[in-house]
Amino acid sequence: MSAVVFIPARYASSRYPGKPLVALRGATGECKSLIQRSWEAARAVEGVEAVYVLTDDDRIRAASEAFGATVLMTSSEARNGTERCAEAVDMLDSVPEVIVNLQGDAPLTPASMVAALLARMRAEPGVQMATPILRAEGGALENLVMDRREGRVGGTTAVARDDGTALYFSKEVLPHVESLSHPPEVWHHVGVYAYRPDALRAYMGWERGRLEVAEGLEQLRFLENGCPVTCVEVSAEGRVFWELNNPVDVARIEAVLQKEGIA
Repeated sequence: MSAVVFIPARYASSRYPGKPLVALRGATGECKSLIQRSWEAARAVEGVEAVYVLTDDDRIRAASEAFGATVLMTSSEARNGTERCAEAVDMLDSVPEVIVNLQGDAPLTPASMVAALLARMRAEPGVQMATPILRAEGGALENLVMDRREGRVGGTTAVARDDGTALYFSKEVLPHVESLSHPPEVWHHVGVYAYRPDALRAYMGWERGRLEVAEGLEQLRFLENGCPVTCVEVSAEGRVFWELNNPVDVARIEAVLQKEGIA
């Protein structure tokens, strides 16, 4: 099964402008940009033919090409990473069977999480789109709850049926956590998607729905149009998984880089 990884990256983030170029200090003291660390995470995935950075910004293009990435320049009209991926598919010489969207704010994504998505897509040809979910426990759950209590929009949670298909995704912590000492089962949504090309084409034909707009979550367009989203349970492999959503997350991610000995 042919597969490629796309890393959508935009400079004009409303919550954190210039986020892809933010420097993150690793265990050796070396600073690398967020986009470079995300690219390195993508390069660690086995079984993909190529990794591309997708952007409409010349600053991100120049920085990405400087560390060796292949860049596809997409239009500034793309409103989210999935739209950018759909646009970029038509720029390839041949269309792969699966396109992975590894968002450019998730440098702590273990390669095994992407491998789990690819394995599900190989095993179940009827799955049009898949995304990882991670049981939120300990520090990860505390971070989710703390962000919301302090008024920050942080990580995303997922609610799924017993068969693994998604019911909903939210930037709120769902289900509600009354107490961290006795929390319900909460699933952290990992910002990675695997799509069939037909699912991306269909996505571009749908209007943005009210839930997608309200939550600011691109994957809700699939649910609002009756396209199942398959949630694949994954493990963080002992690592505290976190995306870079807000300036406060820089210290959180750097702490993991240093603890894990990641240069």
